[in-house]
Amino acid sequence: MKGFFDTFKHDSWVMPYLRKYRFLLATVLLLGFFTTFTGSALMFTSGYLISRAAQHPFNIMLIYATIVLVRAFGIARPSFKYAERLTSHNWVLRIVSDFRKKLYQSVERDAVAIRQRHQTGDILGLLAEDINHIENLYLRTVFPLIVGWLLYLFVVIALGTFSWAFAGLMALLLGVIVILIPLLSVSLNGAREFRQKKTQQRLYTSMTDAVLGVSDWMISGREKDFLDKQSGPLSEMRDLQTADNKFQWWRNLLVQLIIGVIAVAMIYWAGSYFQTSHLALNWIAAFVLAIFPATDAFASIPQGVSEWPVYQDSIKRVNRLDANLTVPVEQTHLDVNAFESLKLTHVDFSYADSPTPVLTDIDWTIHRGDKVALLGPSGTGKSTLLKLVLGDETPTNGTVTLNDVSIDKLQVERGKLFGVLDQQPYLFNTTILNNVRLGNLDATDDEVRAAIKAVELDSLVDSLPSGMNTMVEEAGARFSGGERQRFALARILLQDAPIIILDEPTVSLDPITEHELLNTTFDLLKDKTIIWVTHHLEGITHVNTVRFLEQGQFEMIGDPHDLYQTSDRFRSLYNLDKGL
Repeated sequence: MKGFFDTFKHDSWVMPYLRKYRFLLATVLLLGFFTTFTGSALMFTSGYLISRAAQHPFNIMLIYATIVLVRAFGIARPSFKYAERLTSHNWVLRIVSDFRKKLYQSVERDAVAIRQRHQTGDILGLLAEDINHIENLYLRTVFPLIVGWLLYLFVVIALGTFSWAFAGLMALLLGVIVILIPLLSVSLNGAREFRQKKTQQRLYTSMTDAVLGVSDWMISGREKDFLDKQSGPLSEMRDLQTADNKFQWWRNLLVQLIIGVIAVAMIYWAGSYFQTSHLALNWIAAFVLAIFPATDAFASIPQGVSEWPVYQDSIKRVNRLDANLTVPVEQTHLDVNAFESLKLTHVDFSYADSPTPVLTDIDWTIHRGDKVALLGPSGTGKSTLLKLVLGDETPTNGTVTLNDVSIDKLQVERGKLFGVLDQQPYLFNTTILNNVRLGNLDATDDEVRAAIKAVELDSLVDSLPSGMNTMVEEAGARFSGGERQRFALARILLQDAPIIILDEPTVSLDPITEHELLNTTFDLLKDKTIIWVTHHLEGITHVNTVRFLEQGQFEMIGDPHDLYQTSDRFRSLYNLDKGL
């Protein structure tokens, strides 16, 4: 149990919910205790009843109380068990619901930062594995462990009222099951369980990466390499699982042997202790049979405890996720129709893992209705500048404000302030209607249809078998790149944000499609403020200002028509781009 207390020292995922639902937790543990207690009590009274009835009592009233207790405990045990299962799963579902909500909010709050720090497979591991592991921490470890220890104390104290010497022997034998074997399990098998979890996480990452690039594997004729790449972790998982199963088999055999020793010891002690009269002999079977339901609760403890390293790693991972996320800033509400200006003032920016500045002393004011093209070579900081504008990154120095309000205080309004059309807009595996309506969930079907018509896709949609209810397939695979961009543009029209960011939306399109898409975009968004990041000058006449970013600073600023007349460099770039 190394590092147990350190795991929870700065924990924000497990301990807060233990406190939040402490009364429900107490109910779960109490019901769990009484489930096993009534099971043992049923066997205890049944053993006494069988022994006493075998003596042919001359009056049924001598065993009537025992008959009633057998019935009562017989009904109570499944009732307590049902209530315990219902309550424990109610507890876990509440906890998991809170976990998932918190995790999704964390991922959503810093989505860009998470994508920079984690691979897709890591995020899948968090969503699919770690939350389930924390759920199992309660069901497989916490609940059985506490209930088992409560029963352990109860059995030792109860036997101590008859014989403290025998109670000491039972404490020793049961202690091997509830203390020694769990500690040995976590020491000997915990590392294997941990390696199994790490291998599975590595497999998540590897498989996700391979599946996302499977077409490139196939095109290059490396199908065998693709399969071989996954066979290593799968073989390792199989070997670890086989070793784990063997360990569990031998451990369970040892537990059952100890339970057998406990049963023999109980028979011997009860036979010696209750031989004073023929009536006292009736208690022998009662005490011996009562031990078996209790041992079921004890036997589940070693496996639950041996899984602790897996749960510990999951707790640390979700807490690291919280530690890496930015602290939420108090938010301010802003009327989006009141947007007047977006300002970057003396902005410097450097990434934490690199001392070299990406942007240096950027001053830029964008007024309502401006159409700005942001140009520059790859790696010069254009994407970083957009992240600062959107609030995905925070300046190292300087400020980014919208209507003189810091952009980090407007993140709750972000979807109302900014519309973004980037290089690869994502279409989800649902209908066209749902994909376009993502821009405004309150939009009517007619409004969605109007947006589709505005981007000139109405004839295409009408030609499909199910119209707007046609499935687009995963990532919009049913449609071409230009069609996907137009569907994304329809989203933006429904979103109706005052500021539109175009992040190289035509980079993967052919020249004709690019030209048509740019004309459509700027025509439909003529009343919006547009920041357009581009790597060449096709459609540059749509904007009224060009800013050329190089080595983290603006080198050329001006109207494209004026720059063509006055700047040899701009004219050279324009002619080169046009093939002149």
